[in-house]
Amino acid sequence: MLFEQAREFILNKIETELPETFFYHNIDHTRDVRSAAEVIGKAEHISDADMRLLLIAACYHDSGYLVSLCEHEIESCKLAEEHLPGCGFSKEEIKKICGMIMATRIPQSPKDHLEKILADADLDYLGRDDFFEIGDKIYQEWGLTDRDEWNEMQVKFLEEHQYFTKTALNLRGPKKRGNLEKVRALLK
Repeated sequence: MLFEQAREFILNKIETELPETFFYHNIDHTRDVRSAAEVIGKAEHISDADMRLLLIAACYHDSGYLVSLCEHEIESCKLAEEHLPGCGFSKEEIKKICGMIMATRIPQSPKDHLEKILADADLDYLGRDDFFEIGDKIYQEWGLTDRDEWNEMQVKFLEEHQYFTKTALNLRGPKKRGNLEKVRALLK
């Protein structure tokens, strides 16, 4: 398996081919999700083989934005299915990778442990200190202009969101609740 080649191929495409209007769904987000997936994966004691699949899925999870704004997860899977066989990934491994990618679709509905880890990694920022900074990038990417409307959307999203792994619940849950209270306070 040519893990590094598979990773570098997609990271290079994301970094060089995504339009600059992707203020959030860009190479920084991809690297952030990959990093969070590695942290959660280690804490969840997954195998080395599963870690490799998880990290590749993290790198590919939003690559579909290179093709389309709609159904980008499906497009991400298509890119993985096109490129990963040439890097030595089996059909079964690619199926697992695509399952993880699809688990990041909102609303999230992961079916297995690896899918739960990637779903949590994708929204790791909800329970971090940089929540508002990252939220501003989403606000800008979506072209929004009404902060009250945005804050109402944030409250609804934070209230409905759940982390799936014990690691994310413990590591990010308390700060996520604090961020929710801060956004609620902005609406008063």
